[in-house]
Amino acid sequence: MMRNESRNFKDSIKYFFLKYSLIPIVISLILFSISAAGLIMINIVINTKQANKVISEKLQDIYKNYNEEVKKLSESDNLINYIKTRESSNLVFDEYYKFNNSQEVKGVFEVIDLSNNFIISTAYTDSDFDTEGFILKKILPKVRENDEETIVDYKSIKFRDDSTAITFSRAIKDEGKIIGYAVLMVYKSPLESILFIKNNELSVVTDKHNTVLLTTNNSVKGLVSKFTPEYVHGNDVVEIESLENGKYFIEKHFDIESGLNIYTLNSVEIKFQLFAVYISFIIIVVLLMWFLLNHLANKMSSENTKSIDKLVYAVNMLKSGDITCYVDINTEDEFQVLAQEYNSMLDTLNLLMKKNDELSKLKYQSEMKLLQSQFNPHFIFNVLETLRYSLYIAPTDTEKIIIKLANLLRYSINYEHEKVTLDKDIQYIKDFLELNKFRFGDRLIYSINISSEAKSALVPKLLIQILVENSIKYGYIKKDKLEIKIIGEVYKEKLILEVIDYGIGMDNIKVMEIQDMISNVENKSNHIGLHNLYRRLELFYGDSKEFKINSIQGEGTNIKISIPYEKGDNNV
Repeated sequence: MMRNESRNFKDSIKYFFLKYSLIPIVISLILFSISAAGLIMINIVINTKQANKVISEKLQDIYKNYNEEVKKLSESDNLINYIKTRESSNLVFDEYYKFNNSQEVKGVFEVIDLSNNFIISTAYTDSDFDTEGFILKKILPKVRENDEETIVDYKSIKFRDDSTAITFSRAIKDEGKIIGYAVLMVYKSPLESILFIKNNELSVVTDKHNTVLLTTNNSVKGLVSKFTPEYVHGNDVVEIESLENGKYFIEKHFDIESGLNIYTLNSVEIKFQLFAVYISFIIIVVLLMWFLLNHLANKMSSENTKSIDKLVYAVNMLKSGDITCYVDINTEDEFQVLAQEYNSMLDTLNLLMKKNDELSKLKYQSEMKLLQSQFNPHFIFNVLETLRYSLYIAPTDTEKIIIKLANLLRYSINYEHEKVTLDKDIQYIKDFLELNKFRFGDRLIYSINISSEAKSALVPKLLIQILVENSIKYGYIKKDKLEIKIIGEVYKEKLILEVIDYGIGMDNIKVMEIQDMISNVENKSNHIGLHNLYRRLELFYGDSKEFKINSIQGEGTNIKISIPYEKGDNNV
């Protein structure tokens, strides 16, 4: 029967282990997939936007620099002087090359006079292509029509490979009359080099009519070299039929100054195809983990069942009253920790039972000591003698003596509570001191100063009685008068009690002997009262209590007790 129950429990452990292992795995896979897809898309967006920003800034710089330079050259005194005199061409070339060498994208410089002669040219001669003819036929007419402006042309000059050049042209004037033309020309090849940006697949630059001027892939060109992507998701994703990779995330920037559209594109499908391959790999790994977990679950449930059987047996023995049945588990897992905690609990239980027995014994001894003190024939005799004399000498004191003696006797036989409020316990001390004051008269002086907060503190019954008794017992040795002070206050969640007598006091050797005596569990001295008081404090409060003796021989003794403050009420 036990074997079947164990096997069922084993299966339950395996089932729950696999169930709650699978759930986080599936959730983690889903969250990972969503997060990865989101990160991929974010990465595509960031890369595309960043590439567009870089290309746009570079093209803007090129446009600005060449636009400013052609204006500067057209107004150059060196160039105007050269056109008029055909002298000092080196100064013109120095001025141009200083600019050209500072540019990331290099260009060529042409100067044409009014007779359409190219009097300055830094271009390589191409016998197969008439660049000068294109400039004369298509560029200069536009400059003549707008002789106060810089003419920027993106597609008038076309080469045999269908590539173009961007020209920046401006009329050169002297005293308000045109004397020639300055042309800065940038070829397509160096311009396209700036379109190749890391983490960006496609770059396209068009004019305001969507005619492709620059691109990293000529397949994007449609009819008459137009770039007309089909937007499929708002303004962010496009589909280009001429490309195999399907959908692309697109970023567009229109530069108002140059009139150029700058596009950057990154394939969405390629990234998600790679993501699908990665997810497939993750799924395979998860399946392998599942089979491994299944094997480990079988092994774990078998081993843990043995540990649980031991724990169940020990608990049943504890229920039957056997507090010596310890558990021995050395599996180096949580069950070993549980077994150690169980064994620690047994140790604590045994210790508490031992302390409880000791506390009961000490309580009995303390109360017996009190009874012996109160009913000591010599003490009773002294009280009765005082009572007899008071009938003749001070009849008004007779009733007080009888009441206080009755209070002492009643308090000494009340075993209802182990703890009482300090206010209640201190009444006993007052009665005890008053009875002794009737006896000693002016030779005994005492004061009690207890704060209102300290009065409500719960303390073990008969807490400081032995200290007061010892003060009276030993205080009159070699002294005619004795003063006793009792102080109680609460400080930082601690109840501080002090019993001070100005009696004979003790030397340091005697103080150390008493400290050693009370700190030992076994008491072999005659100081039963002090030892029992310290042991009760130890059992009630452990390391959170303090017990200090300060004494100066010939001057007196101060005993201070510090215990945790525990608020009670007057009904306790």
